[in-house]
Amino acid sequence: MPIIPLRYFLQIAFTFVCFLKTQQASCRQAGQWVSQTLNSPINFTIQHPAFPLKDSDGNFLTIVYLINPGFEKTGSNTTKEDVTWLLEQGYRVVTLDYNSHSKARSPHINKDIIAINDALAASDFCGLADCSIMQSYVLFDGYRIDRNVAYFKDDPSVYNYPEQYTDGDSLRMDIIYPANPNGPVPTILSFSYSNSFATFDEEKGVLTAANHNKRTFLPYTFAGFDDSILEGAPAAGMAWAIADHPKYCPWGSGQPSNGKNETYKSYQTNPDAAQKVKAAIRTLRAKGTELGLSGKIGIYGFSRGSTAGALAIGDRLVPAFENAGWYREISDAVQAAVLGPGVFDYTQIYRHQNDGDETLESRCPWAWGNLAENREKWKTMGAAYLIKSSATPPVFLFYNTSDAPYYADQTTVLTQKLDSLHIPHFILKDYGCGHSVPKRTQDLRLIYRFLEENLK
Repeated sequence: MPIIPLRYFLQIAFTFVCFLKTQQASCRQAGQWVSQTLNSPINFTIQHPAFPLKDSDGNFLTIVYLINPGFEKTGSNTTKEDVTWLLEQGYRVVTLDYNSHSKARSPHINKDIIAINDALAASDFCGLADCSIMQSYVLFDGYRIDRNVAYFKDDPSVYNYPEQYTDGDSLRMDIIYPANPNGPVPTILSFSYSNSFATFDEEKGVLTAANHNKRTFLPYTFAGFDDSILEGAPAAGMAWAIADHPKYCPWGSGQPSNGKNETYKSYQTNPDAAQKVKAAIRTLRAKGTELGLSGKIGIYGFSRGSTAGALAIGDRLVPAFENAGWYREISDAVQAAVLGPGVFDYTQIYRHQNDGDETLESRCPWAWGNLAENREKWKTMGAAYLIKSSATPPVFLFYNTSDAPYYADQTTVLTQKLDSLHIPHFILKDYGCGHSVPKRTQDLRLIYRFLEENLK
């Protein structure tokens, strides 16, 4: 008979004791974690809920809660009240105590957000190997989460994937907000650059939820690109939200009805995408009113999330893009946008050869017909078309020249459109290498300052 290590017996015993505890008196573990921001160890405490939330893989939804930072809290609750609330929702809560250190503020603390997400994705954070890499979050002291808020019912006939998916799922978003804020707080909304989608289990012969709610799937988002811009926003006095990407389908799949397989490989289509973007903004604004948010919304987007989010900034009225989704009586206007590399005008993809957008060049005609005969239709697919006047909000653009060349070309096209209408904009170039997001302190400071100036 094999010898079972003592640690497994201890783990079983610990889990059993936790199960017997009430939600108000949850199990605790404690230790120290090395902060990249402070370059020194800080204390952590792990609290387990009585009835834990798990993702489709059976891993625990975990909140990493940054308490006692070096700035004044936005929410007016006590830390104990908010941690207790999170535990009651079913989250495992890991508190990291910064003991009011002066460096534990924006944007320095973003280093720790990056380190936390990298550790969560590697299943090695504070001794925990079973944190969800699909729905775990970094929150600041005073903040709570409204999770899986539905904002649109998907139309399966747009991307036709998988073929068994015929009754549309709801696209959803997560809203991270200060509880009982001291004053109105603006919100940054991002459309994920990970795709949620319906999944058909061939063995069981049923559709499953295995790939629902993948908007914060760490290997493709925050950890995959060391992206801390959203989760660092509360340190700059803002709330944030992340919505399912409007292409409810694996990024490399999708086809029109009776169209070629993988027609929509690596791009989205309108009016579906624009309808969803507008519906998400309206839903966030409606829900934000209930949560004490100001109603001012800024867009943040990177890669496919930038292509989607850019559809929010224009002021052109296209009837086919309107009157879809919920809260139609509420405005879908945004007050600022921070956009990384993306595609903003599909009519420009043939300007240069061998610049990285060959998939678009070959497959966009499969969906929209050839460009020469269908130029007006092609125009409606990109954000540049929707920018009609100076009513378009200010835009902050970022990209690296070492990225695929077509991204620089797309940014140039969008900048020319903004210039022609005298729309305020700022460009951050070569902050890093390749297809990446800004991570340096000085660059993050510029982004947060831009958002604060236009949203507060």
